[in-house]
Amino acid sequence: MERREFVASLVAGGCAGMCVDLTLFPLDTIKTRLQSQQGFYKAGGFRGIYAGVPSAAVGSFPNAAAFFVTYDCTKSLLGAGGVLAAPHLAPVTHMLAASLGEIVACLIRVPTEVVKQRAQASPSSGTYRILLATLREEGIRGLYRGYRSTVLREIPFSLVQFPLWEYLKTLWSWRQGHTLYSWQAAVCGAFAGAVAAFVTTPLDVAKTRIMLAKAGSTTASGNIPLVLYDVWRSRGLTGLFAGSIPRVTFISVGGFIFLGAYEKVRHTLL
Repeated sequence: MERREFVASLVAGGCAGMCVDLTLFPLDTIKTRLQSQQGFYKAGGFRGIYAGVPSAAVGSFPNAAAFFVTYDCTKSLLGAGGVLAAPHLAPVTHMLAASLGEIVACLIRVPTEVVKQRAQASPSSGTYRILLATLREEGIRGLYRGYRSTVLREIPFSLVQFPLWEYLKTLWSWRQGHTLYSWQAAVCGAFAGAVAAFVTTPLDVAKTRIMLAKAGSTTASGNIPLVLYDVWRSRGLTGLFAGSIPRVTFISVGGFIFLGAYEKVRHTLL
């Protein structure tokens, strides 16, 4: 991967991430409160809908930039030659690149997500106070609570979203006989994101519960099957798909903005 392409992926990814996270933040707050253990209204309802936005603003650019740099570098390396260079193996390349991208990005995403979600579920407490309380009670490990569940949510999500996005772009581009415009790539991103968001909602519910749980509780230990079983036992299928409508809406619209902005900025820089 050339230096110019590296910088383009870095800047385009960061800009795309900030566009989505800050534009659609209220939907994310509603989703978090719907999934929280105490229920929507006790977690704040529609009050303080921008609670936790400073955490999202700080983590947004580096998180998305880290993902796209890793994604594009891996795609470039795997596609440059060897076994995975064959066109019919492109989905495997995209899956591996997206999975590795998520593992790297989550190193930045998880701490900001922990603080953001706790602020969303306790709107009376400020972002800075929540950060200090987390560090005081649990140390740095507290900021990485839910890392495993986040990665286990993001990898299946990416395994669906990115190969589907790349496939839809290739198909549309082939049918019209030229490279897609940014808005067309954005439409493909919206559809791919909506499908991926819906099928991975139960994993998102588990991640939210783990991040919001009291330190030392069974849920806080991060046992995903156990958390999902508890949700299933107490709230059934509805509980497992709690917040699916705002999540699908957030990621569908977010996919349109995120992947569309990424393509636009990257093409402009290159």
